[in-house]
Amino acid sequence: MSLRLMQTRAMLVDAYRELNSKRLFWITMVLSALVVAVFGMFGINERGLTFLHWEWPLPFFNSKTIPPSLFYRFAFVNIGVPIWLTWIATSLALISTASIIPDFVAGGSIELTLSRPISRLRLFLTKFATGLLFVALQVSVFTLACFLVIAIRGGEIEWGIWLAVPIVVLFFSYLFSICALVGLITRSTIASLLITLLCWVACFAVNVTDAVFLQQRAQAEIAVIDNEKLVARRETQTRRLLRDAVERNQPFPIAKEGEDQLEVVNPVLKFTRRELAEARLALADWEYWTNISVAAKTFLPKTSETIGLLNRGLVSMDELKKLGLIQDESLDADLPEDPELTLDQSAKSDPKADGKTEAKPEPARRRRRGGPDPRGARIVEEQMRNRTTLWIIGTSLAFEAVILGIACVIFVRRDF
Repeated sequence: MSLRLMQTRAMLVDAYRELNSKRLFWITMVLSALVVAVFGMFGINERGLTFLHWEWPLPFFNSKTIPPSLFYRFAFVNIGVPIWLTWIATSLALISTASIIPDFVAGGSIELTLSRPISRLRLFLTKFATGLLFVALQVSVFTLACFLVIAIRGGEIEWGIWLAVPIVVLFFSYLFSICALVGLITRSTIASLLITLLCWVACFAVNVTDAVFLQQRAQAEIAVIDNEKLVARRETQTRRLLRDAVERNQPFPIAKEGEDQLEVVNPVLKFTRRELAEARLALADWEYWTNISVAAKTFLPKTSETIGLLNRGLVSMDELKKLGLIQDESLDADLPEDPELTLDQSAKSDPKADGKTEAKPEPARRRRRGGPDPRGARIVEEQMRNRTTLWIIGTSLAFEAVILGIACVIFVRRDF
């Protein structure tokens, strides 16, 4: 073993001992064990959801429709990782590791360390790695426990959940790089922790904005598709009526100069075309804002989408349908039915000409209570899954490399 490798190993061992001596490290371990214990107490049987000896009958949520392994995998990737590991455990990890760099450069220990035959660059990166070690140990223990729960309670060996270890560590590294840079500049644990949390909240806000824009674009896309199909159907219906009228020598309203013959015969078609034009404009607007949000995210760490990679790998689109989170619906479903068009109806003049009012026809978009069109959830999920892993991780690592590069330059050139 080379001297450099031995030195790095010795520093990592010292860092582990330092973390091991902190109470918060063991508090997080105990809390992780409690979370896994609660995770294992929940279950699913042929009647519904269970918790220890209690049971809640659910006709559409039981082992007949959802396999127990899918239930535990879904709980792991949508509750255990995003809520516990991503928010709570990561916050505790930041509190525990935020002092690593400030304490190192603020105290007198750095002079003794720099006197050793160790390059400053390797020394700083080793200190940075010690912070990642804290999270790696926490996630590994938590994942191992969940792996056993899924194997015992779910009856399935799911090796894919071990992806949680590199994914969560990678997610934490984005934040810890900011913490290390601020701690190096300010030499303050509180300042580094607060600024890191603010940056984390900013990234979360950008992700939420992007998700809202995607949802709105999906709803606009559905409106365009529905209206296009409705316009095509009404045009076909009107042309058929005109053709039959010509064949039978029946009179029909003739369009004046500048008017559309189909709209004169079927005034409802004019409103439908107008709605289609408005829907296309709305879709163009939401595509514009979505592109802006994606461009903004390109330069920032993708915290939420990095964690979302685990959901991609463990829960497929078909399994999301089983869970009822997305609906397997055709994009041309549930269009309003038109009454049979007759020349008596079409011969009526435009009501606006004689002062009368006309009820606006039912738009193509479905009339649903309690929220947007459920087809939008499937479109958004597909769009999120179509974002490549290279873009999510590559651009995030580029951000981290820039932050760490600045920190390394400062550390190497600073006169301590």
